[in-house]
Amino acid sequence: MADKPIRADKATAVAELTESFRTAGATVLTEYRGLTVSQLTQLRRSLGKETSYTVAKNTLAKRAATDAGISGLDELFTGPTALTFVSGDVVEAAKGLRDFAKANPKLVIKGGVFEGKAITAAEVTKLADLESREVLLAKLAGAMKGNLSKAAALFQAPLSKAARAAAALADKKREQEGAEAA
Repeated sequence: MADKPIRADKATAVAELTESFRTAGATVLTEYRGLTVSQLTQLRRSLGKETSYTVAKNTLAKRAATDAGISGLDELFTGPTALTFVSGDVVEAAKGLRDFAKANPKLVIKGGVFEGKAITAAEVTKLADLESREVLLAKLAGAMKGNLSKAAALFQAPLSKAARAAAALADKKREQEGAEAA
């Protein structure tokens, strides 16, 4: 297939898809058979501005993936295939696809590419189950703040313990001086 010449318009389409494969943080392949144009438009809007949902011919998409250096997707290029190129938050895009697929069972997630490696539909679902980047960063910051507070209390404890011991020693010395004077 890679050695057959292709027409100029198809070559342009392959070049665009190849560039999309290379620049996207992740790509998810879906089957959209049975969805209406309005449903696909709704899906595109729900995915956001940093994600593009593109319908492409399987032969052109397969050639573009090969040209981009991506392997392991050949078996996914069957039936009507749409490509979701994610340049923003991969987890948010995966959640959007998963939620849309729940509401519209005709959308089938086939698999995809994440960080240059082919992933299955189950792995896309696992990505969707992750919390967003912001939530994970907030949890990390909270954990770090809690650990810093514990560390500060730990470092302060010997100092306060020494101060209490010095105060107790001074009280004991006063008591002894009072007993000797009496």
